[in-house]
Formats: sequence, structure tokens, C-alpha cells
Amino acid sequence: MKHISILVPKGAILGSLEGSRQLLTQVNHFFAAKGQQPVFKVQLVGLADKTPISGGLFTVNADLVLEQVDKTDLIIIPALDGEITMAVKNNEEFIPWIIDQHRNGAEVASLCMGAFLLASTGLLKGKKCATHWMAAGQFRQMFPEVELVTEKIITDEQGIYSSGGAFSYLNLILYLIEKYTGREMAVLSSKVFAIEMERSSQSPFIIFQGQKDHADDPIKKAQDFIEKNYQEKITVEQIASMFALGRRNLERRFKKATANTVVEYIQRVKIEAAKMSLENSRENVNEVMYNVGYTDTKAFRSTFKRITGLSPMEYRNKYQRELVN
Repeated sequence: MKHISILVPKGAILGSLEGSRQLLTQVNHFFAAKGQQPVFKVQLVGLADKTPISGGLFTVNADLVLEQVDKTDLIIIPALDGEITMAVKNNEEFIPWIIDQHRNGAEVASLCMGAFLLASTGLLKGKKCATHWMAAGQFRQMFPEVELVTEKIITDEQGIYSSGGAFSYLNLILYLIEKYTGREMAVLSSKVFAIEMERSSQSPFIIFQGQKDHADDPIKKAQDFIEKNYQEKITVEQIASMFALGRRNLERRFKKATANTVVEYIQRVKIEAAKMSLENSRENVNEVMYNVGYTDTKAFRSTFKRITGLSPMEYRNKYQRELVN
């Protein structure tokens, strides 16, 4: 039987904590219905017997506190709520315990913003990690040694797992169910809980918000220029000349400040504008393309799909609201 410890951090988000517990314990019910023994021993593990979560709206009763767990097989870190640096600080007592358990063979999985607590252990150094796309900038600032993959729903780095934003944690739990118990149980769980399987990207959900939480004023001005003039053809040389910077110096500072090259930033601003048009207007794809400054259909469609994971028409069909005549 695999021993699973779902942590109960102070300020955890109830959904990812209880959703994980429900999915994993339901697998035991599936096996019981077949006359077989349970495969998971699922326990809630806290710093105290009772822990307030979700901004104090709920209190979770832990099965065990840390010092009562000698050994576990899988640690699940639910999403954290509130200001993230404070949330990590409030739960730093978990960190040495997680490190020690991992050293003794435990696997570790973070859900959504739980990645910040996982990264704080140092176990993700040099590894890939996913988290909510809205927190990408802050995650990169706090953990530059971790390779953040904002487009991913799931990462698996030799037994250290992470999931993307919000309810995508369900896909990671399904992934773990399949890994531990087989495809049949994962499919059954997906059907009972109505979870779409095989989702690998959260790119279609990402809303690009230019990273401006930095102190490089010329780069902020360059970002503002791009955002106000995305309908034009903008070149790196044009921006470098405008702000009296050498091209290499501009590229270096821009990447450091925004985590994007200048060209990537221009593309993302244009594609974000195109997404808004596809959601809210009756313009055809070519009209949308011209309005955001593209003239090459192949380049536009290729860039759109690379950034969003969908073609322009697939995106429109998925997200366009019904327009009233």
C-alpha cells in the first residue's frame, strides 16, 4: 500500500486539498468494488491538529502532525492562498521535513501555487516546474535556478511533480493514479469525476501580461511603446535606436527584465490582441491578422499556435462569446 501524505499548509486552498483526497480515496473504493485491497493510505498531515485555510473560512482537521510521520511514499503540497512570500514563510516548518522525506525515498508533488513551497526546499534546482501562469514572473524572480515551464499542465522530474494553474491539479492527480495503479483506474477516475484526460498544456488559458515588476526604466518605456503600437511593424533596431541602446545591450536587459526577448514580447502582445479580437468580434482571421500587424498568413498562424496551443479558428470556436445582432 502506498502511503500518501497530503499536507495541510496554513492558508491552503481547500479545493486542491480536498479534491486530491477525494480522487485518491475513490480509487480505493474502485478496488474494494472489485473485491481487492486498497492501494492508497491517504492522510492529511499538518503542523497542528487544526489548520485554518482559504483565508480562515475553513478549518481542516489533520490526521497526523509532522512528527508523527516517520516515512511516507508521496507528499502532496496543495495550492497556497494569499501573498505568496508570506504564505511560504508561514509554512517554512514543512521544508526540512519534505527534504528529509525525499532523501528517504518519498516522491513530492506540488499543485498550482504549492510550487513556491516545493521550490523553497531546493529540490527543484535545475529541474522543470509548472505553476499558475499568473505567478510566472514572481516565481522566476524568487527561484531563478528552476526552469519554469508556464505552458505545461504537468511536470515529472524523476519523482518530483508539479501542476499548472488552478484546477489543472486534477490532471496531475490522474497522472499519479495512472502511474501507481494503471491506465484503467485513471480512465475510470476521469469518468466518475468528469475530468478531461490528456491535457498537457495550459497555453490556451494564458493571458499575457507584460512583466513590468522591474526597475529598468528604458525597458519599461520600450514595453509601453510595443503595447501602444502593436499594429505596426516594430523592429529590434527601431527600439534600440529610439532608446539610444546598442542592440545587444537592449536584448540582454529586455530578457533580464521581462523573461522574453524583444521579438518574443512583440509577438506575444500582437497575439494577445488577436485573441481578444477572435473572442469579441466578427472579423475573419485574415482581418484579425492584418489588424495586429501581420501580413504573412503562415507566420501569423504558426506564431498563434506556438503561443496558444491552438490555431486561430480553434481558439475562436473555443472562446468566442455569442454575439447579439
